[in-house]
Amino acid sequence: MANRTLGTRQKLVFRGPDEGPGGGPKSPRNPLVVPALQRKAGPHDKTAGGKRQAEKRAMSRQLQRLAGGVSGESE
Repeated sequence: MANRTLGTRQKLVFRGPDEGPGGGPKSPRNPLVVPALQRKAGPHDKTAGGKRQAEKRAMSRQLQRLAGGVSGESE
């Protein structure tokens, strides 16, 4: 009654690498997985639209500084 979650046919068994038939999988099921896991993802470049928006923001910041600096000095 203590362990009701496991059914009568399903038993919790811990198997180590030496136990069981064959001792576990020797090679991956999908051979393309190993090179994909060994590769490291590099830095992604920004898209053209993202670069364009960043340049537009930088230009507007520079214009704000110019306009703010000129109007601040004249007063």
